[in-house]
Amino acid sequence: MAGRRLLILGGTGEAAALARALVEAGDWEVITSLAGRTRAPAALPGAVRVGGFGGADGLAAYLRAERIDRVVDATHPFAATISANAAEACAETGVPLLRIERPAWTPVPGDRWIDVADAAEAADWLAGALPAGAAVLLTLGRQEVAPFKRCPELRFVLRSIEAPSPEDLPPDCLLLSERGPFTLDGERALIARHGIRAAVAKNAGGDATAAKLAAAREAAIPVVMIRRPAPPASPAVPDVAGALDWLKA
Repeated sequence: MAGRRLLILGGTGEAAALARALVEAGDWEVITSLAGRTRAPAALPGAVRVGGFGGADGLAAYLRAERIDRVVDATHPFAATISANAAEACAETGVPLLRIERPAWTPVPGDRWIDVADAAEAADWLAGALPAGAAVLLTLGRQEVAPFKRCPELRFVLRSIEAPSPEDLPPDCLLLSERGPFTLDGERALIARHGIRAAVAKNAGGDATAAKLAAAREAAIPVVMIRRPAPPASPAVPDVAGALDWLKA
């Protein structure tokens, strides 16, 4: 397989692990594509491109121009637009596509999860359920903060790799610039230090940020869980090992 070209749609730990394994093995020429939302991403092995493709048509043109043999979509479970574009572009060009779809989190006994469709619905629930002055932990990243401006009576602790635009922030919002993985002890301390009364999270799955769920369970606080968008109808595996097997086939 030496010399064959693989495009990894990245930005996740799975994408980095897959690129690392393939570059070390030397069987594929690996190109990882990043959306560019993080200004200082962690270093990756192989070639890296940053920025959008210009929709499905742009991605299809890229696949042809760069003579890509296969594509692995290892983007975040909530990166619905690029996943849909990848499915369309690969169908148009005939390039085989595989998605790494990490399993979603599921509640266990003791969890108090509130299932919602999006950040706006999460903000509505918080506004109706919590008393004025209650502290809420937001772990949504920097791009979905604006809906919580409708809860000016609440205090927010926003954990994000990078800060959002100032105009998107709720009136009372503490920014924590942190990158996972996070430990259970660290999450317990964060909840206690800030008097967190509820948390808001996307159902991203995986281990890197799962400790907050256990800490919330121990503290008996609700987690407002934003459900995943429906994935495209393309072949999928749950992990990097499955992607490596597919690439060997």
